Amino acid sequence: MTIFLQSLDYQLWHIIVNGPRIPMRSVEGVEAIKSENEYNDNDFRILQLNSKAKHVLFCVVGPNEFNRISSCDTAKEIMLVHEYELFMMHNEECISDMFTRFTTIVNSLKNLGKNYSNQELVRKILRCLPRSWTPK
Repeated sequence: MTIFLQSLDYQLWHIIVNGPRIPMRSVEGVEAIKSENEYNDNDFRILQLNSKAKHVLFCVVGPNEFNRISSCDTAKEIMLVHEYELFMMHNEECISDMFTRFTTIVNSLKNLGKNYSNQELVRKILRCLPRSWTPK
């Protein structure tokens, strides 16, 4: 996926990993979000890249995944939701390493404004455990 996105436009992968850059302006030393009528060509190009990345990601997922990610605002959010939905414990992974990976994904989603209840998170953790954990 990385190579495919980079072959379309090298900055696509960068936007997915780091999130889109919001066009900002400086007013008396204070950063503020630009209104659309203040955008320059570079601002439009950055916003277009995020839309292009979202389009590519929408095209590569099936209908069930699409329903989960269609409400996402950024390509980065789409990738994180995808990681969350497909999260599983690896065969030789200890529970603390698995939980650290899970927490990293959940915290990144929280930073983008996507919150899950504790009940949802607990259910997700329980579903991702291998069969060997069933008796426990």
